[in-house]
Amino acid sequence: MKLDSVREGWRIALDQLRANKLRSALTVLGVVIGIATVMAMASIVAGFREQIVNTLEVVGPTTFRVLRYFSTTGVNPDAVPREVRIRPKLLAQDADAIARLPEIHYAAIWTQVFERFEYGGNHTRILGVFGADDRFMEILGGGISSGRSFTAAELRGGEPIAIVEQRTIDRLFGAVNPLGRVLRIGGHPFKVIGVWQRPTNIFEVPGTPEIAAVVPFESARRSFIIDEWNSLIILVKPKPEVSVSRAMDAATVTLRRLRGLRVGDANTFDLLTSDQVLSIFDSLTFAFFFVMLVLSSIALMVGGIGVMAIMMVSVTSRTREIGLRKALGATRRAILWQFLVEAATLTLLGGIIGIALGVGVGEVLKRLLAFSTTIPVVPAAIATAASILVGLVFGIAPAARAARLDPVEALRYE
Repeated sequence: MKLDSVREGWRIALDQLRANKLRSALTVLGVVIGIATVMAMASIVAGFREQIVNTLEVVGPTTFRVLRYFSTTGVNPDAVPREVRIRPKLLAQDADAIARLPEIHYAAIWTQVFERFEYGGNHTRILGVFGADDRFMEILGGGISSGRSFTAAELRGGEPIAIVEQRTIDRLFGAVNPLGRVLRIGGHPFKVIGVWQRPTNIFEVPGTPEIAAVVPFESARRSFIIDEWNSLIILVKPKPEVSVSRAMDAATVTLRRLRGLRVGDANTFDLLTSDQVLSIFDSLTFAFFFVMLVLSSIALMVGGIGVMAIMMVSVTSRTREIGLRKALGATRRAILWQFLVEAATLTLLGGIIGIALGVGVGEVLKRLLAFSTTIPVVPAAIATAASILVGLVFGIAPAARAARLDPVEALRYE
């Protein structure tokens, strides 16, 4: 009986959609908006998270960072709090001391600046530049497709040389061989000694400038204005057989000794692991996603109220039909079930349209932001269930009203 009622409810609901297209479209609009918002936001958040995870996989899950001070919002150089101001800045000597530890495979001080590139009248938008060392590919991945890396003498001397990423080479030089030529980065001349072919998703968050070149750390320090609060970082990678916690403990002991900290003194630096980076990202996106979820819930509520109103109108307009069905033997339960199925069908249709629309919007935004991700299956399933639940919850009142109608009075209704 229930299976037949479901089928009949679907058929009646579809008949109502065809007979009242505009009314039905307005009925499910709130459901469509709510579900589309959930799906679009879930798709974007999943894409951002996948981007971060891919980046951390290339950098290495064991790689950790030493920072002067960590804050999710960064430090305003013009208004540095006292507890931050008293911290000594990170030095190359700090990285060298960590690198000499038996637990450590790699440690070096890096910086990052954002500048325009120019060559032969061509220029780029603002792009990222790393000041690093000759082993930067152990962190960033990829390889040098032509040219060479830095020499130890060039690193020590801070020579104005650069290894430029392939896409930037293509933009500035076209078919011209870039090796040995001088381009300007932030107005300063740098000689191109190598072309870096990088993997995707390296140290970039969508919406921020892409990494276009690597120069010796000393060159970056001499040529550009370095934000010593936010832009200096020591990247540390333990040896394969050493755990992250053990390597961090060793680095912490070394830095405390270099800074003359006594037992009980707080650290004057911060350490950040890849897991912490991911958890910070998750916490930041959670608040954003929660707000979107609340807004979507309001849209679903509005859609549900619309469904209830339309179903009430439908019950009134079909009073004689309900009376006839009851006179022919339909039970109150059958009538109730029929109208619940009809309401759920309306909202399910809105949910399906909303999922398709949300995924489409998410795909467009992902293409604009240049990252990819899979369709968020779990949010899609939740969204589908939510749309059906909205129909059932808000369809109860009109369905109950229909089920309570007296068949004699219903047959007399005009």
